[in-house]
Amino acid sequence: MEKLIITVALTGNVPTKKNNTNLPVTPEEIAEDVKRCADAGASLFHVHARDSQQKPTLDTSIFKEIVRNIKKVSPDVIIQLSTGARAGKDWEDRATPVRLLPEMASFTTGSNNLPGIVYENSPQFIEFLAGVFKETGVKPEIEVFETGMINNALHLKKKGFFDFPLHFDFVLGAPGAMPGTVKNLLFLSEGIPPDSTWTVAGIGKAEIPLATAAIVMGGHVRIGLEDNLYMPDGALASNAELVEKIVTIAKEIGRDIANPDEARSILAIPHENKNRILETIS
Repeated sequence: MEKLIITVALTGNVPTKKNNTNLPVTPEEIAEDVKRCADAGASLFHVHARDSQQKPTLDTSIFKEIVRNIKKVSPDVIIQLSTGARAGKDWEDRATPVRLLPEMASFTTGSNNLPGIVYENSPQFIEFLAGVFKETGVKPEIEVFETGMINNALHLKKKGFFDFPLHFDFVLGAPGAMPGTVKNLLFLSEGIPPDSTWTVAGIGKAEIPLATAAIVMGGHVRIGLEDNLYMPDGALASNAELVEKIVTIAKEIGRDIANPDEARSILAIPHENKNRILETIS
């Protein structure tokens, strides 16, 4: 099997420090957490922004400050910015993280129910955002909450918005979406083109079990406080502790961990795109 890529979803839009004091929310905290996780073995970081009130935001200046801080302490990691709708529904605002030219950005290719909201991604918006990905050359991570989102992504590929290989993130266990079971993970992993790569993001208690399954199956792993606040024993987690747990499991199984450059090669991210974002945040 190829080496394991560990992605950390550091902050998300929902958790607060009241839920877990280890949650990084300021640009400085996020960068410090990236450094700890990178030292532990993570290579890819899914980044959300929070404002001064800890509320989710798509404010360009805050994203820039986060990236500047990350690049100072962990210049080699892969930064993946979020385009999620909880921080705002304006189309251009949601496209802003992609236009900053990170190496990757998230792209949910459909709508679903989440606690308290409809996570809305209309066909028109999806095609608009796909155009921004094509225009910028940023690698999309296609976030899949249910199987129809795979078909939507493949439809965009047929229309010329994407090139193969595609990279998928199967988000399983979110209330209102597909349950976090190994059966569902196997089903989704068998429904993507054979040259694609995939990661699993298990929500809550599904995080570590699904991560373990992915390691065995040859997929990759996303963990972090965005998705789950606890260690398997019920203790409050930190992002670095979750990375350490995954590294331990992978070593027990005999699977090596990818460093950032190896992850770029596995994901077909052009190495020359590593520092493009520095031009847009200066």
